[in-house]
Amino acid sequence: MTEIIVADSGVKMPPTQAELPYDDGIPMETARHKFQMDMLIDTLFPWISQRPDGFVNGNMFVYYSLEQVKNEDFRGPDFFVVLGVPKTERLSWVVWEEGKPPDLVIELLSESTKNKDKHEKKLIYQNLLRVPEYFWFDPFNSEDWAGFHLDCGIYQPITPNSQNQLVSQCLGLALVRWKGIYRNIDATWLRWCTLDGELFPTSQELVEMERLNADQAKQLADQAEILAEQEKQRAEQEKQRAEQEKQRAEQEKQRAEEIASQLKGLARSLLETGMSIAQIANLMNITVSQVEEIIS
Repeated sequence: MTEIIVADSGVKMPPTQAELPYDDGIPMETARHKFQMDMLIDTLFPWISQRPDGFVNGNMFVYYSLEQVKNEDFRGPDFFVVLGVPKTERLSWVVWEEGKPPDLVIELLSESTKNKDKHEKKLIYQNLLRVPEYFWFDPFNSEDWAGFHLDCGIYQPITPNSQNQLVSQCLGLALVRWKGIYRNIDATWLRWCTLDGELFPTSQELVEMERLNADQAKQLADQAEILAEQEKQRAEQEKQRAEQEKQRAEQEKQRAEEIASQLKGLARSLLETGMSIAQIANLMNITVSQVEEIIS
């Protein structure tokens, strides 16, 4: 798609991104539009980071023709993704430098731009840039959302699936409307998710997840410490019980020895009185052999 300008002085190559305007100083329509763009970029960025290539950005000029420079038609899409390109910083997206247009574009509608986004820009993305997938979403009217994929050069609607997702075949991901609070604004937001419906977390949610994980880790550590202390106490109790059993055994042994000594003394005393072993056995209610063992 490289274009050249032929002048009297010879052949001149098209301007590079460093030579092209890249900032018109015009902010996005509202804070919600800005936050919606940030959400789409920030939540997809970690996914892009895990890839060997790719670029994601928003509200950046996209140059596909030198006519844009002549007409000062610089405004770019609110959000776009390009796969298969180096991960480097860009001032703007210049198709004749990069060798390809974005793979996916999202425009955020407003009262002043929706007609242009739905018609003029859609035709530009379809006919001139040949962007494979195009989506739009109105941050203030979440029912106004749609997706299109390029089929034989014509955009065909993407039908929401059973989970009410608009699936991007280019990314293998889905866009879903999510009701919640983001940057203190309670609204319905357009978010990225897996085909299984798992939302890509925002930076706020990541911080909260890290906090919860830290709390859970602390709780687990506290529980482990409690269990260790309980185990230590049980071990001490077992040691005390074992010591008590040992003491009782010693006492029983001592009592048995004392009784044996007393029986021995009694048996010998009775023998000295002239009683026979049989008489002593009968008196002590034990057998003769037991008496013999006692006095032996």
